[in-house]
Amino acid sequence: MGPYNQAVAACGLLWCSGQIALDPATGLLVGGGDVEAETRQVLTNLQAVLAAAGVGPDRVVRTTVFLADLADFALVNALYGEVFGAGTSPARACVQVAALPKGARVEIDAVAVLG
Repeated sequence: MGPYNQAVAACGLLWCSGQIALDPATGLLVGGGDVEAETRQVLTNLQAVLAAAGVGPDRVVRTTVFLADLADFALVNALYGEVFGAGTSPARACVQVAALPKGARVEIDAVAVLG
């Protein structure tokens, strides 16, 4: 979508770009505005970026969740908890934004410890 990397390793950390619900095969947004479907795809995409660098969600130390509508927080938080559950929960910020790329309703970025 633009001039950036999915992730950059620097200073012993993996800095992951924000992920929206793009289907990696087609580049199209999935979910049709369904926040649950979008969030599941976002988390799948984020885990794929982490796996490509040889780390898992348990190595994530910081995330930012961007929502088009904070009314979706409870649902997104529950799905987020399936990946970043108790004991592995990173520090996090969650903010409502005016708009996200391609009309997405959810975007999540992350920072993970390498090694």
